[in-house]
Amino acid sequence: MRIPIFDLDGTLIDSDAALLDAFVMLGVPRELITFGHVLEDECARLNLSVDEYLDAYDDSAAQPYPGVDDLVMRLDRWAVCSNKDRRTAAAELARLRWEPDVALFADAFDGGKELGPVLAALALDPADAVFVGDTDHDRQCASSAGTMFALAAWNPRALAIAQPGELVVAEPLGLLDLL
Repeated sequence: MRIPIFDLDGTLIDSDAALLDAFVMLGVPRELITFGHVLEDECARLNLSVDEYLDAYDDSAAQPYPGVDDLVMRLDRWAVCSNKDRRTAAAELARLRWEPDVALFADAFDGGKELGPVLAALALDPADAVFVGDTDHDRQCASSAGTMFALAAWNPRALAIAQPGELVVAEPLGLLDLL
């Protein structure tokens, strides 16, 4: 049985609006904001401090995609690997009462997220996991670790990056068949 490792924003939780709103509150035009980056990098690109952004971010705004809560509650083991800042991510996981076996965030990596530390913490071989994400960066993260990748197509934005032959999961509970 494969153990799922999930990206958080755009995969487990529909956080696009919450992420955008914080930047917009700080005066950034919506069309300049992109997804899938380390917060420090995006803030630097937009000439903001991380603390300014975190003060503006509403960690109660993002909600799970339909079916995700049901999926998480059915999993015996699972993990989170995200570029999100630990403070907001931990608050969101606590609010949702989700308790992954391992949850590593931007502060655990040198640069962008990496599956290696998550796999090590789970004591898993890369072939025994599947990384579920919604961005090209997530796909690359899985490839770099030698782990299967599943595109979380329950996020409509993710469908735009689907590649031919790629594993695309249309709804959260559909992931159970893969595991």
